[in-house]
Amino acid sequence: RLPVPKLEDTITRYLNAQKPLLNDDQFRKTEELAHAFERGIGRELHEQLVAQDNQNKHTSYITGPWFDMYLKAREPVLLNFNPFMSFNPDPKSEYNDQLIRATNMTVSAIRFMKTFRAGYLEPEVFHLNPEKSDTELFKKIIRFVPSSISWFGAYMVNAYPLDMSQYFRLFNSTRLPKLNKDELYTDEKAKHLLVLRNGNFYVFDVIDRDGNMLKPSEIQAHLKYILSDNSPAPAFPLGYLTSENRDTWALLRKNLLDNGNEEALQKVDSAMFCLSLDDFPIKDLVHLSHTMLHGDAANRWYDKSFTLIITKDGTAGINFEHSWGDGVAVLRFQNEVFKDSTKTPAISPQSQPASVDSSRAVQKLDFKLNDALKAGITEAKQKFDATVKSLSLNMIQFQEGGKELLKQKKVSPDAVAQLAFQMAFLRQYDQTVATYESCSTAAFKHGRTETIRPASVHTKKCSEAFVKGLSKHSTEELQNLIVECSKYHGRLTKEAAMGQGFDRHLFSLRCLALSKGLPLPEFYQDPAYARLNHNIISTSTLVSPAVQLGGFGPVVSDGFGVGYQVQDDWIGCNVSSYPARNGKEYLQCIYKSLEDIFNVLKGKKIGS
Repeated sequence: RLPVPKLEDTITRYLNAQKPLLNDDQFRKTEELAHAFERGIGRELHEQLVAQDNQNKHTSYITGPWFDMYLKAREPVLLNFNPFMSFNPDPKSEYNDQLIRATNMTVSAIRFMKTFRAGYLEPEVFHLNPEKSDTELFKKIIRFVPSSISWFGAYMVNAYPLDMSQYFRLFNSTRLPKLNKDELYTDEKAKHLLVLRNGNFYVFDVIDRDGNMLKPSEIQAHLKYILSDNSPAPAFPLGYLTSENRDTWALLRKNLLDNGNEEALQKVDSAMFCLSLDDFPIKDLVHLSHTMLHGDAANRWYDKSFTLIITKDGTAGINFEHSWGDGVAVLRFQNEVFKDSTKTPAISPQSQPASVDSSRAVQKLDFKLNDALKAGITEAKQKFDATVKSLSLNMIQFQEGGKELLKQKKVSPDAVAQLAFQMAFLRQYDQTVATYESCSTAAFKHGRTETIRPASVHTKKCSEAFVKGLSKHSTEELQNLIVECSKYHGRLTKEAAMGQGFDRHLFSLRCLALSKGLPLPEFYQDPAYARLNHNIISTSTLVSPAVQLGGFGPVVSDGFGVGYQVQDDWIGCNVSSYPARNGKEYLQCIYKSLEDIFNVLKGKKIGS
C-alpha cells in the first residue's frame, strides 16, 4: 500500500524544495507558516488522513483526490493534460505503409487487449536485480505460488510487482464532459473500433459474436475502404469540441444528445480505441511532435483513453487522455504493440485484403447539428487555431555522450539532465524556478505519481558556479559539485518512488480540509506555496525501444514542457512553450550546459 509519509518529513522536504526559490526573508516567513501548520491544523488533518486511509485498505490515499484533480479541471485536455509518445518506425521499411502499419498495429492492440482481459498478460515487474529475477526459472516457479503470497516471493529476489489497476481503462474508455466534474466511462462489451479520417467518423466491429478477433485481412479490407473513401471533410467537424473548455463542451454535448445524436456518440464513447488516419507525411521531428501532440482537431477525439495516430507515410504515435492513468500503463501497451507488430506482423506488403463487403461492415457516423452546435464548433475551432498557433515546439539531440559515459563517471544520468535544465534556465533568465519531475509510484497499490523537485540548493550552487563563477572554481571543484547534485537527486528519486515525496501528501491534506468545509489553512495561502506549484519547468522522461520521442504542453502559460530521454550515447530534449518564453533559446542553453558538464566530467577545463 502507498504509505502516508510522516508529517514532519513532509514539512522538512517541503522546506528543502522552497529554499532555492526564496530569499532569506521569504524563507523565514514560509518556515514559520510550515511549522505552525505542522503543530496545529496540519497535525489534525494528517491524523484524519491516516485514519481515513486505514479504513480504505482497498485503495490508496491519493486515488480520490487525484482523480478529482483531473476530472474537476475545466481547462481543455488538449495541451494542458494529454501527452504524446511516438513510435519508432518499423525496422523493415516496406512495413511503414499507412494501411499495412494501421492494420498490424490495430491487430496487435486487439491481441494485447484480449491477452489482458483473459488474465494472461505478464505482470509488470520492476527488477532491481534482473540477473536473478528476470529469468525463465523465476517465472516458472512464481507462477505456481498463490497470488496472496507470490509478491513476497518476488520481494525475496528484489523483484517488485507494479500496480496494473489502470490497465482496464485503456480500452473502450472515454472521458465524458460534465458540468463541474467529468466522468470516466468504460463499456467492455463494445466490439467496434472508431476510425477518423479527414474529419469523418467510421466504426466497424473488430471482434465477432464469439469474442474472436476479425481476420487481419478483413480489418485490412475495412481500413482500405476507409482510406479510399472520397467523402468531403465535414463543414463542422465534431472533433473540435473535445478541445474546448470542459463546461462549454459539457453543455454542447447535452445539446448533441438532445438533438438525436445519442446513438452516434455512444459508438464514439464505447469504441475500443480511436484510430486517426492523417492524409499527409511527416516532414521532420518538429512536425512529428505537432502532429502527435495536437494535430488537426477535426481528425482527433482527445477524450478517448488513447488515440493511435498513423500518418500517410506510416509514422505512428499515441496521444492519451491523462485522468484515467499514467505513462507506465501506456508505455507497456506501446512496447507490446511495437514488438508484436514488428516481430510477428499480422499482414505483409504482399497480403491481399479479404474480399468482403466493407460498405456493409463499415458504418459512417452522421451527426445532426443545429445552429447552436454549428456556432459552438466554429468557436472551438477559432480557439484551437489560436492556441496551436501560439505553441512552439523545439528539440535537440546532444550527441557528445549519454548514459554510458555518465555511469562510468559514477553520476546519475537523470540528475545530469535535470542539472542541465536548471543551469540553462539560470543562464537564460538568471533565476531558479519551481521545477517538476514526474515519478511513478506504481510499486504501490493504486499508486499514481509523485513529484521529484529537481531544483535544490545543490543544483543552484552548481549552476551558479558554471554560469557565473567559472574563474573561481577548479575542474575538480566543479566535478565535486556535480557529484553532490547527483547524490541528492538520487535520494529525492528514491524517496519519491517509495511514496516519500511531499507534494501528494500536502495536496491530500488540502483536499481533506476543503472537503470538511474548513477555511483554507494559512499555510496554503502562502504566496510561496502557490509559486512552488506554478511549475515553470515541467519535465518527464522515458526510454523505450518502441518510442522515438514523447512530449507534452507547458503546464503554465509562462512555462516549458520538457520531454527528454537519456540514451546510451546521446541525450534528446523536446521543449514546448508559449510566447512568454523562448524555447529555442532555452534548448541552446541546455545544449551548452550539457557540453560544459560533460567536459568537466571528462576532466577538461572549460571557458565561460
